[in-house]
Amino acid sequence: MTTVLVTGGARGVGLGIVRGFLDAGANVVTCGRHEPTTDLGPAEFVQADVRDLSQVDGLVSSVVSRYGSLDVVVNNAGGAPPVEAASASPRLHAKIIELNLIAPLHVSQRANTVMQQQETGGVIVMIGSVSGTRPSPGTAAYGAAKAGLANLATSLAVEWAPKVRVNTVVVGPVDTERSHLHYGDAAGVAAVGATIPMGRMAVPSDVAQACLWLASPSAAYVSGSTITVHGGGERPAFLAASNADPS
Repeated sequence: MTTVLVTGGARGVGLGIVRGFLDAGANVVTCGRHEPTTDLGPAEFVQADVRDLSQVDGLVSSVVSRYGSLDVVVNNAGGAPPVEAASASPRLHAKIIELNLIAPLHVSQRANTVMQQQETGGVIVMIGSVSGTRPSPGTAAYGAAKAGLANLATSLAVEWAPKVRVNTVVVGPVDTERSHLHYGDAAGVAAVGATIPMGRMAVPSDVAQACLWLASPSAAYVSGSTITVHGGGERPAFLAASNADPS
């Protein structure tokens, strides 16, 4: 049975990924700094801060000790509070980059050590963001970290091939239990969804399905790649501002 580690899987997108792999029949372990307040089903929870290298070592060791292998890692833990770059403290910027870039590197490094020794190797998936592919005002350090994460995946894919495949899922706006913190009430969520070509924001299962495919034999030759799950992206603002006559 496939063993999967999803960091930050107790809520939001991470919880959707956990549930997706559980539905596929995998052994699933997730982690977080605090005990989960939602039902994780048969998934195992390990309390760990992925920014702490000693805790990462303990996390990976516990997964291998319990299940005998580590086949898939989804580096989902991340995020950042909205703050203007001019007023954010150097410590906050460092913490944001540590969580969204350095921590996934450390988790991946430790997982790779295990996967290289396994006959079947392994798969690592980075959860990126459209904030890393376009301007990210209000979350500049987060966007920069996510841009770095996607580049990191391409380098690791070269270094760790052919045993370990490394890819990135770049995610657009997602409707989760915390959407109100970013988009406001239901009307705000609907208004944001209306700006997306698919007519709605993503839901966590949309991201989970992309991760499941990347971890599957169907993607056996896919490494160093980026899959964008954003419903078609954003309509360029200049099109709405233009008064040119298309006829």
